[in-house]
Order: sequence, then structure tokens, then C-alpha cells
Amino acid sequence: MKILVRPQKTPLTGTITVPGDKSISHRAVMLAAIANGRSHIRNWLPAGDTLATLAGIQSLGIQIEIDKKSPQAWDLQIEGKGLYGLQAPSSPLDCRNAGTFMRLMAGILAGQSFPSVLDGSGQLRKRPMRRIIDPLQQMGANITAQDGKAPLSIQPAELQGFEYQMTIASAQVKSAVLLAGLYARGMTCIVEAGPSRDHTERMLAAMNADIIWRDGVVELNGGRELWPLDLTVPGDISSAAFPMVAAAIVPHSQITIQNVGLNETRTGLLDMLRMMGASFTIENERTTGGEPAADLTVRFDELHAADISGEVVVRGIDEFPILTVAATQAAGETTVHDAAELRVKEVDRIGVLAAELRKMAVTMTEHPDGFTIVGPLRPYSAEVDSHDDHRLGMALAVAGLVTHGETMIHDAGCVSDSFPGFVETMQALGARMEWVE
Repeated sequence: MKILVRPQKTPLTGTITVPGDKSISHRAVMLAAIANGRSHIRNWLPAGDTLATLAGIQSLGIQIEIDKKSPQAWDLQIEGKGLYGLQAPSSPLDCRNAGTFMRLMAGILAGQSFPSVLDGSGQLRKRPMRRIIDPLQQMGANITAQDGKAPLSIQPAELQGFEYQMTIASAQVKSAVLLAGLYARGMTCIVEAGPSRDHTERMLAAMNADIIWRDGVVELNGGRELWPLDLTVPGDISSAAFPMVAAAIVPHSQITIQNVGLNETRTGLLDMLRMMGASFTIENERTTGGEPAADLTVRFDELHAADISGEVVVRGIDEFPILTVAATQAAGETTVHDAAELRVKEVDRIGVLAAELRKMAVTMTEHPDGFTIVGPLRPYSAEVDSHDDHRLGMALAVAGLVTHGETMIHDAGCVSDSFPGFVETMQALGARMEWVE
């Protein structure tokens, strides 16, 4: 599938919702499976990556009732079997492209009484797994992988709580250790290298885990049974990022996105856009399942360049492909540092995005840990490729709205990995984009 985008001649306007948060949707299914009793999860995201998690959990003997409310939102009833109620899978768990599922599930499977294997796509097999293997082995886990990459082979082992000094700020690494800590004797203490997403901590606390987190330190005592979840998943700010930036760069636009998750560990994009002069307001703030949410209204404004580095980068790491598009429309030299993690995402997002933007006559100067863009620029029409990376595909589609001519994004079906209905949602705002065969 391809996305055809034509230059936007009218403002983007309207009120929309975006699919449920992907990070929370992953965690809700995994944790509900090891809770005692039936969990109810509403507004769950049925995207490529999360469906891999759902199928993987079902293959471990967990019964899940599914009510498909819409293509973007499902309600799930999950019969949790407790910490030790999972069944041995008959074959390796196929994580497909879902790095979150592979890394977090490794923590849960490390404490089970049966052997297991976690595998995935060729793309996932290229991603670094040593970052979770090392701390899990320090806890006593019997986990092996050739060259520190998938497939991961896990054998039963006795786990022991320990103090882990993280070397990178990573919610996936932290979560893998915490989930293994549920099965460990004694306390697991994690000292973070910097701020990272705390969805796992919030969810575990809501489920009666013996967990405390403050000032960059997380402590968890293992062995306590988990209560079932009753959760409405808020809209994913990583998905909201695309219509947000589109409204910020298409002249005279104004849109509202309802029920967006605003966990402070995820709002780096808002801070970076604010640094660039973007105009937006936050209204109707509320809390759902321990997670803050609100409505965002974004208006077009003239953007200016910014120097971006430090902790805000970690809090917005997934949003950098679309932030790059905003930078092309900002006056001056926008420079990003401390974003080396982008090199080991689904693809090298810095190198690949720079190459695709060159096709649109946009110069993006690469650095080992970031990039520089001098704007404002008017991209030229081109045929570009997502490289099977959902965030790159959507970012290039938004860039197409401000080009001189038509833009064709090849290999765009992957956008459903995180944002099913992306094109249709943008069309509802008046965007000139459509699916083509």
C-alpha cells in the first residue's frame, strides 16, 4: 500500500481522537495475564505491534474475550491466571516487529517454570537485546542469545532481587527488570540513568504490586499477587504527534485532539514544539487508570529554530521523525543532540530519514547523536519510502502537505503498526492524502 499526498491548499480543521496508547496497550495485556482474576481494558489499540502481544499472550494459555468496538479501539476481557499460571507455548513466541513485547516479556518468562523462545521479524532480529539480557542474567535468569540479538532462549531459573544501576534511560529495560522482579526473592532496586516512561510502575501500583518510585529510583519487592486491571487506555500522544505537527505547519489550521495521554514522561514533543513557538492549549485535564489525559488544541503559528538536547529528548524519542518535519518549517538552524537511540529503532531513523528527505530537496545534516536542519524549506514532490517504519511513513506523509507537488510514500501499510486509520483521521481534518494500490 502507498499513501498519495497533495499540497494542502486549505487549513486543517476539526475535532478528532487518536488510537489508544501503544505502550499502555502492550503492558495492559501482559500484566492482566499474570493478575489474579478478570481484567477489563477499554479503548485498547488493535495495531500491528500490539496484536503481536495479544497473540503471544493467548499462546501462553490466557483466555481473552474481544469486543471490536471500532477499527481503532477494542475492549478486552482477560482471564488472568496469576504469576505462575502461564502455560508453556508449543512453539517460539512470534513478536513480529514488537520490540516492547520481546523485551518486557523476557522479564516475565525469566521467572517461569518452563522453557521458552522469543523470536520475531528480520527487522526485530537486528535490534539490540543485550541491554535486557545483561541485567536479567545478573538476577540469575538463564537467558541466551547469539550476538546479543533475537531469538532469545530462556530456561527456568531462580531469580534474586538486586540493585541495578542503569547505563541508558530506557523504559523497556527498566520494565523488563521490574517484571522479572515480580518473581525474584527480595527487593529489586533500579537506579535510572535518566527519566524514562513510567507506565509499568503506574500499572503495577494500580494492581497492588509492592512498588515505590521517586527521584530516579524504583524499588519493588517480589512475590505479591497482582489485582486485575480496570482501565480505559488514553489516546497515544505518539499518534497525536502527526496531526499536531500538521496543524502547526499548515497555514491557518486549528484542530482539537480529545483524550490524549499526557504522562509527563511522554510529553517531550510538547516541550520541544513549545521551544519552537508552536501554539497549543491543554483543556479538560483528567486521570484514567492512573494516567493523566486531556484535550489538545493546536493552531498554526510561525515556528522558529531551537537547540534540543538533554532529558527532553528521552521524553520525546519516538516523536523525532515528525519533529524533523516541524524543523523543516522553522526559521533558523534547529539542532538535535543526545538522540543516538534513534539509530537503533526499527531502522536507523536519523540516517534513513535524512536519505528520504534528500529526495524532497531537504538537507538534514546528520550527527552521531542527532541532526541539524536549516529552515524554513519548501520540500519538492518526490517518491519516498517508509522502509517499513510506521513513524517514518507518517512523518513523510505530513511533510507532503507542505510540498510543491504530489508526494508518494511507498511501503506505507506499516503505519497501522501504531495508528490504524491514520489516513482516514487526517482526511477528517481536510488533509489531501489518500491510500493507493
